[in-house]
Amino acid sequence: MTDIDWDQLRHVATDAMQRAYAPYSRYKVGAAALVSDGRIVSGCNVENASYGVGLCAECALVGDLHMSGGGELVAFVCVNNDGETIMPCGRCRQLLYEFALPGMLLETVSGIRTIDEVLPDAFGPRDLEAAR
Repeated sequence: MTDIDWDQLRHVATDAMQRAYAPYSRYKVGAAALVSDGRIVSGCNVENASYGVGLCAECALVGDLHMSGGGELVAFVCVNNDGETIMPCGRCRQLLYEFALPGMLLETVSGIRTIDEVLPDAFGPRDLEAAR
């Protein structure tokens, strides 16, 4: 899929970021992704007084994906408080990989990259299927 509206994804991610619950770090994050059926899903970070219990925006996005019908992620954007594109942490890259269409695109600080470029040699569902 080459006709991705990155501006629209950034707009949705920015809207999600504005809904973040980040009273401790004050670092709000929003994420948005295009799904294989054309939907856009989004999520924001939700902190917790017990820091390790906080949820990244990507976690909320995956929840939105499943609550709204499932599918595979085609393109992904993540932004911070200032609306700047940021890179998902390693844990969240793994989470995205689980639900990504092979070759999913991410807007990163260094340009558009595939999920395989930002998480090389990843382990995922296809590895488990091969073991059956």
